[in-house]
Amino acid sequence: MAPDLIVEAAVQPNEDLGSAVLLPSPVAQTASGASWVNRKASDSDVAFIVSNAKIDRLLARILASRGVSPDGAVQYLNPKLRDILPDPYVLCDMEKATAIIVEAIRAKKKIGVFGDYDVDGTSAASILKLYFDAIGVDIRVHLPDRFTEGYGPSAAGFGVLVEQGVELVLTVDCGSSSDELFAEFKAKGASSIVFDHHLIQGSPPASAAAVVNPNAPGDKSGLKNLSAAGVVFLAIIALNRVLRSKGFFEERPEPDTLKYLDLAALGLVADVMEMSGVTRAIVAQGLKKLRINGNPGLVALGEAAGAKELQSTYDLGFVLGPRINAAGRIGHAQLAFELLTTDDGDKRHALALKLDDLNKQRRAIEQQVCEEAIAKIENERLADNGVIVVANNNWHAGVVGIVAGRIKERFDRPAVVIAIENGIGKGSARSIENIDLGSVISNAYAQGILIAGGGHAMAAGLTIDADKVSQLRDYLNDELTLKIDDARVNRKIEIDGVISPAAITASFAELISSAGPFGPGNPEPVFALLNVRSVHSKIVGNDHIAATLSSPDGMQFRAISFRSANSPLGEMLVRGKHIHVAGRVTKDDWRGGNAGQFQIVDAAVAN
Repeated sequence: MAPDLIVEAAVQPNEDLGSAVLLPSPVAQTASGASWVNRKASDSDVAFIVSNAKIDRLLARILASRGVSPDGAVQYLNPKLRDILPDPYVLCDMEKATAIIVEAIRAKKKIGVFGDYDVDGTSAASILKLYFDAIGVDIRVHLPDRFTEGYGPSAAGFGVLVEQGVELVLTVDCGSSSDELFAEFKAKGASSIVFDHHLIQGSPPASAAAVVNPNAPGDKSGLKNLSAAGVVFLAIIALNRVLRSKGFFEERPEPDTLKYLDLAALGLVADVMEMSGVTRAIVAQGLKKLRINGNPGLVALGEAAGAKELQSTYDLGFVLGPRINAAGRIGHAQLAFELLTTDDGDKRHALALKLDDLNKQRRAIEQQVCEEAIAKIENERLADNGVIVVANNNWHAGVVGIVAGRIKERFDRPAVVIAIENGIGKGSARSIENIDLGSVISNAYAQGILIAGGGHAMAAGLTIDADKVSQLRDYLNDELTLKIDDARVNRKIEIDGVISPAAITASFAELISSAGPFGPGNPEPVFALLNVRSVHSKIVGNDHIAATLSSPDGMQFRAISFRSANSPLGEMLVRGKHIHVAGRVTKDDWRGGNAGQFQIVDAAVAN
């Protein structure tokens, strides 16, 4: 690339981002194998957004490239629930579910909640518990043990609630495929309402009194990017409205449903929901709630984790989320639920420390399983397949999902990791972009290869007889190998602009963050720095690389690349040769958040 183009590409914070600071041409020969291309935006839309929203042109271009209209830019930058929040009744069966719950409250029936053991399920169950406590209604909550009960409603779990006198069970983040169980307990006098978001194979459970699921057949709400915590948040808004209309709050204080926004945001981010519409608004307002007057359990957990501030989707997804998940993975989800719902400060502090300790244990277990899985993959040449399926008798079932994600990143292909015990394997699958692994897992279940299985495009879970692992491997590769080859060849990283090291500041990071919250559907901006050289690098943690890079004019900047040691990206960073780097500008929290840092996601040979 010509030096004069590199010079022209430099941009200072708040400078105009015109065509001169876009990539002059696509960048190939990258560590990831993806080509870098300019993210497209209409110049006229950019100009209109600058005029209407009175914002920096760089920020306007970021918005325009993500489909934000000139008229919608102001609302996009400051999403308000009152402008975006839909009537909860647009969700199929929400009105029916609300009426049943209100009648149960008025009849003083015992209500129970059955939730999943992950972050979304725990958050949703916690919202319900806190809301019912606030209106003076005592409920029972059961979160299953991952190892003894498994995923979803079970006879044992429902039995625990029924033994406590529960007559109405609300399932959260599960239950959309549990018709037989609902029928069994309906015959015993216990009704069920489902609050879920998972895809449904076939029809919704007919034995449930109501099924509130934006992904259910027949639902026309358009809210498919809600997780269970988001669905439950809308449910308590509907419930509050009906109770108010019936005079329920004439003799007791009416709770502020917005106080649960941070828990709803946590579930949405942890389940990696598309960051658009009402989901993005809930997360944006939930982060504000967390910063100002957040759930005491979340605040305590952040303190235990050593987080200086809880202010971004990163904090929800990578600081709080893993620690809450650690309870369900290697302990019991009830620990996280108690942390989020207790009003005992001493207990809260102890639980936060316990979850942080469990997360450390989880990391150690994960590291061991990951190393063993990689060795097995390399020894058995499993990476020659389009889909990697790896199983072992000695692995901890609680970390297979995380390890599957690591395997996917390392080998750049979908991965299924299975822990086998007593002849039964429990596994998790993680996919690459544009490969719908969840539907193929569901089809494998329908064809009898799996005992149970299903999920989303990018993630799925399964249970399998150990002697059918090879059959599953063959099936997945027969179905997906050609699609995977095509997806990998045509992968692209979209670049939002080319910057100079002078742009790597905390103020620039703040400017970019105003386009958030980021996530699927609203990707965090990726910038390129051209023809830089690594002058110093070292491995930090287990497999991260911290580096000091230098631009052609000698300006140096700090950079970090996560989980890149012993990878093609890591090799590029330690060679000391001239490279192009792509990544994100963030605040450097380790230095107090007052400095900028470049998080490298890819690199390319500089010709």
